[in-house]
Amino acid sequence: PLRLDIKRKLTARSDRVKSADLHPTEPWMVASLYSGTVVVWNHETQVPTSAIHTLTSLNHSLLDLTFKTLDPLQVSLTARSVASLPASQVWQLGSRTPNFTLEGHEKGVNCIDYYGGGDKPYLISGADDRLVKIWDYQNKTCVQTLEGHAQNVTCVCFHPELPIILTGSEDGTVRVWHSNTYRLENTLNYGMERVWCICGQPGSNSVALGYDEGSIIIKLGREEPAMSMDSSGKVMWARHSEVQQANLKAMGEAEVRDGERLSLGVKDMGSCEIFPQTIQHSPNGRFVVVCGDGEYIIYTAMALRNKSFGSAQEFVWAHDSSQYATREGSSMIKVFKNFKEKKAFKPDFGAEGVFGGFLLGVRSNSGLAFYDWENADLIRRIEIQPKHIFWSDSGELVCIGTDESFFVLRYLPERVAAAQESKEEVTEDGIEGAFEVLGEVPGVVKTGVWVGDCFIYTSSLNRLNYYVGGEIITIAHLDRTMYLLGYIPKDDRLYLGDKELNIISYSLLLSVLEYQTAVMRRDFGTADKVLPTIPKEQRNRVANFLEKQGFRQQALAVSTDPEHRFELALQLGELELAHQLASEAESEHKWKQLAELATAKCQFSLAQECLHQAQDYGGLLLLATASGNAGMVGKLAEGAERSGKTNVAFLTCFLQGR
Repeated sequence: PLRLDIKRKLTARSDRVKSADLHPTEPWMVASLYSGTVVVWNHETQVPTSAIHTLTSLNHSLLDLTFKTLDPLQVSLTARSVASLPASQVWQLGSRTPNFTLEGHEKGVNCIDYYGGGDKPYLISGADDRLVKIWDYQNKTCVQTLEGHAQNVTCVCFHPELPIILTGSEDGTVRVWHSNTYRLENTLNYGMERVWCICGQPGSNSVALGYDEGSIIIKLGREEPAMSMDSSGKVMWARHSEVQQANLKAMGEAEVRDGERLSLGVKDMGSCEIFPQTIQHSPNGRFVVVCGDGEYIIYTAMALRNKSFGSAQEFVWAHDSSQYATREGSSMIKVFKNFKEKKAFKPDFGAEGVFGGFLLGVRSNSGLAFYDWENADLIRRIEIQPKHIFWSDSGELVCIGTDESFFVLRYLPERVAAAQESKEEVTEDGIEGAFEVLGEVPGVVKTGVWVGDCFIYTSSLNRLNYYVGGEIITIAHLDRTMYLLGYIPKDDRLYLGDKELNIISYSLLLSVLEYQTAVMRRDFGTADKVLPTIPKEQRNRVANFLEKQGFRQQALAVSTDPEHRFELALQLGELELAHQLASEAESEHKWKQLAELATAKCQFSLAQECLHQAQDYGGLLLLATASGNAGMVGKLAEGAERSGKTNVAFLTCFLQGR
């Protein structure tokens, strides 16, 4: 079975809905009602939108509508009147007589739909005999009859993206059938009385349903595309059941602009025996696994030759590519090595999800449990409900993403080994010292990848960020949901894909990431070696990072921004450098800041010079009188008088008895 995850996105109460359509780009659904009204709903805000005004006084009952794709605010409305015959007729446009008639239903046909893919000449019909029939319109034969509805069938739909057929009936149910096996996958009953229309949206997993009591939008399956990239830049994806590959290397020296769609040559790899819901390269890139229909198939990545297969709800690779694990149902985990089953076990609290990497992660209703790959021994149980887990290449760092935030932990294998040997620190929740929490960050991670000690991720706010040393640095604001494919160090570029299978790229210098990684490890020897490879325009970003980590001296050495260098010199008490920078800037404010610091450090001659440069006669008067410097008071009187500061000039003369 497909085991498609089905979620309700919108429930809109209204009069009887006769037809509906989903907008191709906006979050809108338009519905024509039996009352003669047309209403537009925004399925993100869950309210009728004011973007399109309600239309009234249309012909009752029979109305078709579609969004115009060229103008987002236009809706096309068509009154329709169809005689209910026990047969389907196919007409050539402009002809007065039908080309042929498909006979087989015993009662009136209410609805038909063409199969949208080019590989099958199929047509589907639903009728008052409660049956759904699939026809081959080239051979004029009935391929399959779908039975199960308890009342008249009112609407039928080949889903434009998924291998399913949706049928609606006056029995109040929508049935979901596999379009290849014709097996019933699911029956949906939302308690809104009779179903009148079903509308799938090309390029989307959303489906609109119209009922006696309103309309519903459901989302079927994953939003994420079945797409994966290996470390060399080969990207593989599934377009329906067809697997295709593009090679980033083949672009040659073509200029790549940040955020712009890459023009790639696409190679057809062949057809997959199952409908792929996920595709994952093994860490070494030699194999690729396709998962879907409750099964997995491992192929060789080069030629898409079948290497191994089996049943699985989920499939995950270990970090070393020789091992992988599958989840069957909600209780069984199987571990394989070199394509042979090594161990099967049932985790104590069940298995609702499974995660690969340096340790095997299993999510249950009670939390997350990590097991080692060799013996499936429990390493640590944590009370957390993860959506995603990402391990760094070294296995030292791991990011655990939840519905609200993400945690960065350090894994301590030497502590684990010591505890396993001594049997101390081992509890029913595993080894207490196995992990060290480095930080928790608010925000939802959608996809992520580690480069050194830097965690790069896309957020639920459609931002491309990276996290290092407790700091979040934004690389780009994305205009739509994108999914990280990976990072290619020699290109200094990140690659992302969207659900339409477009690939875009952003520049991110490896030298900057390597420098920041070395700093986080307090390895300033390596950091100093990497620094010369960082371009001048990136130095200030690095300096800001160093300052935030508390390394002001290093930040001062790296920064090229005079403003930042002056602030750092003040913080570090480096008066000579600060004096030099203030002289170059010729800024009154900087002279005053430096005068304050010089005074605090009892450098009165420097303070006097700074206040003089800043023409701060009030400050000079305070300094001269506090230090009892009569000569300075006399000099101040002349300067103040020349500059028209008559209050200060008067006071200095008064103090001197002049």
